[in-house]
Amino acid sequence: MSIEIRNITKHFGDFCALKQVSLTVPTGKLVALLGPSGSGKTTLLRIIAGLEQADPGSGAILFHEEDVVHTHVRHRQVGFVFQHYALFRHMTAFENVAFGLRVRPRAHRPSRSEIADRVHKLLQLVQIDGLANRYPSQLSGGQRQRVALARALAVEPKVLLLDEPFGALDAKVRKELRSWLRRLHDELHVTSVFVTHDQDEALEVSDQVVVMNCGQIEQVGTPDEVFHYPKTEFVMHFLGEVNAFHGRVAFGTVKFGSSELPYPLDRQQESENARVFVRPHDVTIDTKTNGLPALEARVVRVHSAGPIVRIELLTTENQQLTSEISQERFATMNLQPDSKVYVRPRHIRVFSGL
Repeated sequence: MSIEIRNITKHFGDFCALKQVSLTVPTGKLVALLGPSGSGKTTLLRIIAGLEQADPGSGAILFHEEDVVHTHVRHRQVGFVFQHYALFRHMTAFENVAFGLRVRPRAHRPSRSEIADRVHKLLQLVQIDGLANRYPSQLSGGQRQRVALARALAVEPKVLLLDEPFGALDAKVRKELRSWLRRLHDELHVTSVFVTHDQDEALEVSDQVVVMNCGQIEQVGTPDEVFHYPKTEFVMHFLGEVNAFHGRVAFGTVKFGSSELPYPLDRQQESENARVFVRPHDVTIDTKTNGLPALEARVVRVHSAGPIVRIELLTTENQQLTSEISQERFATMNLQPDSKVYVRPRHIRVFSGL
């Protein structure tokens, strides 16, 4: 089932949480709403679910081209998974998953054997069938979240909505569960929207990322598109670490003080006052210029613990930069604090006229 959001605005008193937001979620896709706290992502998710109402007359919410703005939450066929599980503490895992089926009107309620069969299949699907008789207090955080997901799937939703589903878990469990969620979605193909502030989570799990800021959408695209081709300075900053500095852009070059580097440039990007961005893994360093344009710098600090070596640099123009190189490359360079190096940024992004 596709979801289409048209010009949705939401105020809480004088605070505008969403400003004319429009978005299309294709059928069967897993879409991440990504942004900092207060960006409007959870408000948008709750409006899609019917747990919040948009401002009167502000726009439409369409499920498969049918407007559901005035449709009650219980009739929207939505499964909702909360950050803190929201499980019934006095019920076992089995009873929690079965709850939504047991409270259906009698005419639409499956038989007891059908409910039992469906619940066990769901518990198998989320890989906790052996824990069916345990209470939430007897389960780990990751297991409780799997129960919550199975409960949301039990009512056979057309749309699955997840609000920071792994936010309450530790880093190791969170990483395991997001890989598992991706595999589960590939098996079920339920149209899904999840809220997160974790950039790695959004980029790893989703088909499409919606980057939000201050109640508006900054960019929509695949993980590759939003990471490698950010349309705004906010997206560039928010999606991972970035080196940022001022420069001048003209005639196919970026100028940093007295230094110049070539840059593939559209004429409309020329600016005397530009913000230049490059990610650490795109900062190439060498101990020689090799006849190529480069910025001279010295090594300030080396962080070599881990698979990637992070090197903090200071250019002759007093610009601080961070470079990330492989352990293999680092082993050939004999870098130490105060070593002189030559820096060549690759894949520069310029936001000019600022």
